[in-house]
Amino acid sequence: MAHLRVAVDVGGTFTDVFVVDERTNVMRVAKVPSTPDDPMRAIMSGVEEAGVDLRDVVLFSHGTTVATNALITRRFPPAAMVCTKGFRDILEIRDGTRDDLWDAYKDVAPPYIRRRDRLEIAERVDYEGNVLEGVDEAEARRLAGILRRKGVQTVAICFINSYANAANENRMREILAEELPGVSLSTSSEVLPEIFEHDRFSTTVANAVLSPLVGGYVNRLEAALRAGGYAGDLLLLHSGGGSMTPRLVQKYAVRLAASGIAAGAIAARHVALQCGYPNAIGLDMGGTSTDIVLVANGVLPITKHWQVEYGYPICFPSIEVATIGAGGGSLAWIDEAGALRNGPQSAGAAPGPACYGKGGQAPTNTDANVFLGRLGTELAGGAMKLDAEAAAQAIADQVAAPLDLSLQEAADSILKVANANMADAVRLVSIRRGHDPRDFALVAFGGAGALHGVDIARELSIPVVIVPPNPGITSALGCLLVDVRHDLSVMYQRDAADADAATVNAEYEALEAEARERLRHEGVPDEHVFLQRTMSMRYLGQWRSLTVDVVDSPNFLQDTVNGFHDGHEREFAFRRDDAPVEIYQLGLAAIGTTPKPSFTALPLSPDAAAPVPRSHRPVYFSGQDERTQTPVYARAELEPGATVHGPAVIEQLDSTTAVPPGARAVIDEWLNIRIYVKENGQ
Repeated sequence: MAHLRVAVDVGGTFTDVFVVDERTNVMRVAKVPSTPDDPMRAIMSGVEEAGVDLRDVVLFSHGTTVATNALITRRFPPAAMVCTKGFRDILEIRDGTRDDLWDAYKDVAPPYIRRRDRLEIAERVDYEGNVLEGVDEAEARRLAGILRRKGVQTVAICFINSYANAANENRMREILAEELPGVSLSTSSEVLPEIFEHDRFSTTVANAVLSPLVGGYVNRLEAALRAGGYAGDLLLLHSGGGSMTPRLVQKYAVRLAASGIAAGAIAARHVALQCGYPNAIGLDMGGTSTDIVLVANGVLPITKHWQVEYGYPICFPSIEVATIGAGGGSLAWIDEAGALRNGPQSAGAAPGPACYGKGGQAPTNTDANVFLGRLGTELAGGAMKLDAEAAAQAIADQVAAPLDLSLQEAADSILKVANANMADAVRLVSIRRGHDPRDFALVAFGGAGALHGVDIARELSIPVVIVPPNPGITSALGCLLVDVRHDLSVMYQRDAADADAATVNAEYEALEAEARERLRHEGVPDEHVFLQRTMSMRYLGQWRSLTVDVVDSPNFLQDTVNGFHDGHEREFAFRRDDAPVEIYQLGLAAIGTTPKPSFTALPLSPDAAAPVPRSHRPVYFSGQDERTQTPVYARAELEPGATVHGPAVIEQLDSTTAVPPGARAVIDEWLNIRIYVKENGQ
């Protein structure tokens, strides 16, 4: 019988595979170079590297960067938009804000669909949902002819006020489906039935440009898995922290944007709670970027307004993660003022850092770590050799010589700038929001996170750093910890005092019926379905709303209003119990629970406190005068209860952990490395 659970996370540099055997609870991992031109090749290569027979797989979960990378690179199929006459330029008018408030000349990136490909048609629905003017069918078919001649493969249909009545959008879709068979169609009333037209149009356009690309990718991957013998559903992690099957990806492709980022956040929360830390900061440092998430009281933050590029919001619920261009492959460079900078440019997987020997000439964080001895000259268990001389040459030519520094000073400065950038990002998600980093643990993972974790923790006075058992594969683990999830909503603008409980209940029941149908379509049994009602509310006259859980009680409207007051005070530090409250939107989180892998705590061995290093090498740690002959340990040989005093380096297949002088590392019962930043820490 099938007994393997497999998760695959595709990153910018490496593709990670995490496998759990249900019969023995044994875990194994694999790490292979990513193939940006066709991510599926790296996935199948990683599955083979992990020794997985797809006939033995009971669940295959996948976090993908395909959607995110497509939005960043703008490599879309030919796309068009059909909108209400007079609203063609909503995407460029946006909301009037700027990414840089003080730079009046900095332009926002152009819309995903060019103006020449945005076509108008006369139609009108009023704010109450009354159809004032239907779709002119002759005009609609004329527009379809234009789209046919343009060779369009996907169309976003965005009519004003369609959130109140979708009749005109639905008719337009029917006509285009007749005239343009095979073309992907996205309607704003189905993708995001919400009032603000810019948010709705932007999300629908992003969904439209991604649908053929992402839909084709997941269908090809599913076919390849089935050809190999996998009989189950391919589960794709979406940005909201749940998963969806390929059947719904075509309709809601934009939900896969930030898929891989969500996986890391989920895994960070799991590791922190497992170690007894409800407050934690996840730091996922990969080859190209670093993703940072704050977990407070065991809860991941959720946002409904985020973007891959500024000015083009995606308004599906998403785990709130801060991403900066700081990874192992981030380039060190000198700006026009002569200051050393780090990132956001990256060497990526090809050509990669100079030490990869693939033609890279610019120094990166990886090159600096290799030169300083913190990182060895082999990666992925010896599958990749690193050239320390090439790293030194790149640092010498592009940093040391221009800044008149020694090689050691230059390499150390590269890492200091990178660490400062990451520490600043942590401050944004913690101190800026009223959280003291000293009350949190830092979960450092990703291929490079464990090399930088303690330095960042010291910068922020964080007392403990947790390095998971397989830091470079941790995001893949997150893919195995999620449920099938859909988020549905409907506009319902009423004063809470005037709202009718029976009408509100009827709206929720309609959402629940749709949710159950979706989950049933994805093979989730009714007994595994969990539904959570939510309500977005605001004080009368406010623009932004706050979403709270609906209280399950006979007087649920008033009890939910009370919950809104409490939530508003927590979020914004004030409440107005005497002010009228307006209901803005009704929402529903529909969750289909899936079995999760179980993890067993191991006994702590009192005899494991003095492990034997595998070798020694000279390593430079920041703040020292010179390199120190440093013990190098093989992580696989460190038993639960083992203690390692810094300076030390701990190596494994997917990552390297640096334990600087003055720090103490302990292997816990879950095989995490807990690094106490101060020797006397507990």
